[in-house]
Parts: sequence; C-alpha cells; structure tokens
Amino acid sequence: MELKKDSNAVSIDMLLIVHSEKRRAAHGTHSDRQADPGALPQRRGGLQGVGNGIRRWQKFEGNDVHGTQLTVEVHPRDAMPQLLKKFSLAKRTYVQGLQGDKNGNTRPRQPGAKDAHVYPWDRSSLKSMPLDLQEFEKLDTYASQVTVKSGLDELVSDLLQEAHSDLERVRVIWIWICHHIEYDIEAAQEKDRQAFKPTDILRTQKTNCDGYAGLFEKMCRIAGVQCMTVPGYSKGFGYQTGQSFSGEFDHAWNAVYLEGRWHLLDSTWGSGLVDSATSKFTFLYNEFYFLTHPALFIEDHFPDNKNWQLLKPPQSLKQFENNMYHKSEFYNKGMLSAHPETSVIKTVNGKATVTVESCAPTLFMFMLNGKQEHGLLSLRKNGMKLDIYPPTVGTHKLQIFAKGKSDIYSSVLEYTLKCNYVDIGVRLPAELHQPVGPSWFSEQMGIMKPSHPDPIIHTSDGRCSVSFSVEEGISVLASLHGDEGPITEETQRRYIFQTQREKRAELKVQLPQAGKFALKIFVKKRLEPGNYVFVFNYLLCCTNTKVNWPMFPESFGNWGQDNELLEPLSGVLPANRNVPFKLKLHGIAKALVKGQDTWPLTLNQEGYWEGSCNTAGCQEVYVMVLENANHNFYSYILKYKVNAQ
Repeated sequence: MELKKDSNAVSIDMLLIVHSEKRRAAHGTHSDRQADPGALPQRRGGLQGVGNGIRRWQKFEGNDVHGTQLTVEVHPRDAMPQLLKKFSLAKRTYVQGLQGDKNGNTRPRQPGAKDAHVYPWDRSSLKSMPLDLQEFEKLDTYASQVTVKSGLDELVSDLLQEAHSDLERVRVIWIWICHHIEYDIEAAQEKDRQAFKPTDILRTQKTNCDGYAGLFEKMCRIAGVQCMTVPGYSKGFGYQTGQSFSGEFDHAWNAVYLEGRWHLLDSTWGSGLVDSATSKFTFLYNEFYFLTHPALFIEDHFPDNKNWQLLKPPQSLKQFENNMYHKSEFYNKGMLSAHPETSVIKTVNGKATVTVESCAPTLFMFMLNGKQEHGLLSLRKNGMKLDIYPPTVGTHKLQIFAKGKSDIYSSVLEYTLKCNYVDIGVRLPAELHQPVGPSWFSEQMGIMKPSHPDPIIHTSDGRCSVSFSVEEGISVLASLHGDEGPITEETQRRYIFQTQREKRAELKVQLPQAGKFALKIFVKKRLEPGNYVFVFNYLLCCTNTKVNWPMFPESFGNWGQDNELLEPLSGVLPANRNVPFKLKLHGIAKALVKGQDTWPLTLNQEGYWEGSCNTAGCQEVYVMVLENANHNFYSYILKYKVNAQ
C-alpha cells in the first residue's frame, strides 16, 4: 500500500501485535523436547508463515480470538521501522531482532544466497563451518563451571572472560545453557504456557524450548553476537513416523551470525532428553545440535520461514513430513546413509531389506516389535545389511541400533514396516542372534579365513563342516540351536564335533532333523578368566525330511582341541558289533577302548591310533588315554552310548 503526501511517497509496514485477553483451551503435550516417541500432542490453529516474513492468523477451532489489536506504523520509504516485530505462539512471544546489540549493530540481516548450503547433505561435515572440537575442550570445561552470581549481564561477562572470538562467545553460551538449564516438563505441559523471562530461568534453572531459545538469543545479544530465535515444527517428543504437521509451531531454536554466514543450533536438544516412559528429564549433552549442517538440521527442524532452512533448494513441508528421519545418534555414531530412504517400507514376498552405510566398522543390532527376532543382520566393513521377515501380516515397528565407539547401543533408525504376506518357509530360529556370518568383528575377535564367508549354509544330507583360522591363545566354543531341539546345553554342543589342526579349527555338524538351526560361535582368551563371548552365528538350512543324525560322542576335558576323530563319529554305537576306531591323539603314551572288556589301540605309521571293540553286553563305551608311561592312571576323553539290544 502506498500513500502520497505532497511529492513525498511513504510506505506502510504493517507490524501486527496480536493479543488475546481470552484464555485459550488446553493444548496437548508440548512437543519441543527430543525423546523417544510417545503420545502425539494435539495441534491447533496458530500463526502460519505465508512468505516474506508476513504472517496470517488462523482461526482457532471452536475458539474465536477477542481483543485483537492492530498497530500500523507509517514511515518514509526505506527507513528502518522502530517498532519491534512480535508474534505470539500459544502464549509465547518471540522478538525478532529489530533492536541493536551492545555494539550498536542494527537489525540482523535476513538469510540470503550466501548462507545457503547444498541439499542433500554432501557428507563433508556434520557442522556448517569447520570446527576442531578438541580446541574447545578447555573452553568447554571453563564455561560449564561458571555459576550465576547475580544477573544475566554478569553471567555473560564471566563467560566471556575466556572467549576471544564470536565463535568462542557463542560456544561458551551454548555450553553453559546445555549444562545448567533443565527442561521444565510441567511448564511445557501446562494448558497456558507462559513466556519465560531470562531472570526467572536463571533463578529456577528450568525452562521449555521457548525459554532456551530466548535465553540464548538474549545472552548472545549481550555478548555482541547477532542471534535470532526461529520457530517451527520439530520431530521431537511425541513425533510419530509419517505424521503431518499443521497449526501451531511446536518448537523454537536459534540462528547465529558467525564469520559472515548464518548458522543453526538448538540448545534445548543439546542439553538432554526426556524419557517418554517416566516423563523425566536427564542432562545428556548432545554436540550434534551445535552449528549443525543445515542439510541435517532440516531432518527434524522445519522453520516458519523457508529462508531459515539455509538450504538450496529449500524443502517443502510435505518433503519434511515424508523424508526419512535420522536421529542425531545416527550421525553421532558415524552413519552416512540408510536405505530405504522412506520411513514406511513394504515387504516384498514377506521380506524387507535395510542397509546402512557407516564411515567406519560399526556393530549393529535390531528389534522388531521389541524383540531381536525374525531377521538376518550381517556386518559389513562400512555398514550392515538386514533382511527382515515379519512373522505376521500387518504393521510392525523396526528399530535399528548402533554401538559406535561407546559400549552402549543407541537407537539410530526407526521404520514402520507393512507386511501383506508371510512366507512360512523362511521362519528363522528364535535363538538366531546378531550378527549372522563372519565379518570384520569375528576377525577382530580372533576368527579369520572362514571356509564359509556367507551367513547361510545349505546342506542336503544334514551334515556340514565349517573351518576357520584361530588366533593363538584363543579358545573356540560352538553350540547348535533349533526351535524343535536340541534343548539342553549338553545336546546343543553334542551335535558339533570340534577339532583343531595347527591354527585352524574345524566344526563337524550333524543335524538331528530337517529344519533351520543357528550355529553359534563363541570365543575366549585361554589365559584370562571369564565367560565365552558370542561372536556370530551361521544359519544352517536342511529340507531333507529323512535326516535324523545322532549326536557326536561326548568329549571330556582331556580331549585336546588339536585331537582328531575319524571314526566312529556317531555318539551311539550299534549293539553286538565290532566297531573300528581311528583317532589322532597328541602327547599320550597309550590309548584303549573300554566296554565290557578292554581293547588297546595301536599307533600306526601315519600317526593315528587304531583298533576296534565289540559292543556286546555294553551300555557305554569309553576311549581312555595314558599321558605318562610311568603312570598307571588313564583319563577318559570320549564317551559313546550303545543301542539297546
């Protein structure tokens, strides 16, 4: 709109101050806190961006807004407006910097082309500017230990004692807020959420997202750094995969002007997490949200004004809703990408596949509907592959966790899995753990050069042999698990016979019946106390219904891993038969077979102990050895059972 007075043209800037004396009805749970998904807050009408910083007021559902005032400032063209531009969001007031900072700077400029980063992420850095976090270590320690003595000005002054650049000024303010201000859950959930004053925040050291953003902006202004509060939508507390956003904005964060460009940060989410189960806040510093690369920040932050995305091209709200949401831990743990890139995936012939690329070898695990079942997860040098087979038709929740450099697995991805067909033929054993197949991790644990590099082994006759090199000083243990047996710890190991030649271990496996079995591999350092540690497992598959192999003979402690059994391999011997024996035994003086009678074994030229025994009248047969020729004490090394007559 233009007015003409004499020959001087003036423009009218319409700056709206909307205020309602009428209290609004209760809002839902505030969603500005990052946490595990919980109940979705109800959203209502509110301010909505329509471009160029102009906003329209949407009608509240079932509630009219009364007492609205419109202030119009008339000023000469191109002159700086003097009135602060304010807008209200659910009883929250944001001030967008028309005021000057302490150095006399005028209103910060709006973001432009030189602030924009290319979308999608180019994998160059998690940050929007080059940073060496190690250089911040002393500064961070100092800032985290500063205490409030009186007011905000003095606090900022104390923090700036060790800060010598705008970047360091922003850093000390960020660190102090993230380590001292607790998220106020009760205030965030109140029906009438009030604006938090900096003085109140310093006194209680509690606030919600509005208070975090407002306090950060105020402290930056005092420090002489240009800063803006940015409202918008977030995929935080209460977010559900695939949900749409409308009505009021549910979150606020900040933009800071450093080295000629705008940068984004979120001190609310940098400070800690809210447990969705207990609704309790825990301080848990998150570096990810400090000067985050805009192409990553957009995954869970959608600003009211697209210019504050700092992206080229900017993303639409629909894209924000549909794009895959990678949690901050996804990037903190060194992940680079995941496929599929949509949060909702459908099975094909009862199967869905997820792959993750990481910048370094990483341990992963998954949960389908809260259980570590119905999937084959194999580790790759830089990532993992997961084949998932939902057990029922319908919608399922798939979570993927990564370990990274810490000892804790963190949730990095969540998918909604839709299954319209179940292939009963691919049901997996419940005891099949993760990962499947050898990998960089098994090499790290001392198992190398496996005979079977693939995680699945098919056998037509129910038998197979798996071998691998074993690092010196490492002991290997294996067990077999199927849904229909074996069921005891003894029988889990009796269908496997383990031998070791030089530095290579061999596992001979005989299946008790057709089906799918998990062959688990454990290791332990021989000279160290403690239990065996699970490394990986193979999936053994046999469709031959005639398979019915007996267990191997039971071995005792004196059976050395470098011994070799050629015959008999069956742990159950026929009755009333002469049964040949052939073994390779190391470091012994004599060997014999004991049943109803005793039959000695003789050492042949090839180094094998050979002989035979008759099973007549026997229920059990033992192989015994004498380790020292000067002694008369024989040790049991193998035990066989004899079929009843």
